[in-house]
Amino acid sequence: MECVVINKTRDKKWRQYDELFDNTLKAVMDKFEIKTNYVVSIILAKNKYIHKVNLEYRNIDKTTDVITFASLEGENFGCDEIEVELGDIFINVDRVVSQALDYQHSEKREIAFLLVHGLLHCLGYDHLNEEDEKIMIDLQKEILDPIVKRNDDEQI
Repeated sequence: MECVVINKTRDKKWRQYDELFDNTLKAVMDKFEIKTNYVVSIILAKNKYIHKVNLEYRNIDKTTDVITFASLEGENFGCDEIEVELGDIFINVDRVVSQALDYQHSEKREIAFLLVHGLLHCLGYDHLNEEDEKIMIDLQKEILDPIVKRNDDEQI
């Protein structure tokens, strides 16, 4: 899996997470035994931009922490094309900062969490009911904990 990172914030601070994004993508590929060469776009943006995207494409007039636009439907996974667009994941860096404080963990943990969450949506997972939400929560924890511990800024 390959990621294309688009930094709409103009803040170079977020470039420090490029290796983390690669490690997170690899962990998801390993977990689901993905062999197809997927490409995912990670768009880093601030509240105002995320609000605009949420309103324009989802008719929701508020900001959020992550928005995912999956490119594939379930039956198309695992196709043999050389490169397949998996989707676009918009991560709100303002929420990365505030939620890291709220949940008392690092920004590194929070941005990796939001990426895993978005990737799971790209792979067809959702949290529309309690059962599906529990599945996503368990998968997120299983994938994320070996990469960035909850109370540890250091990557494992």
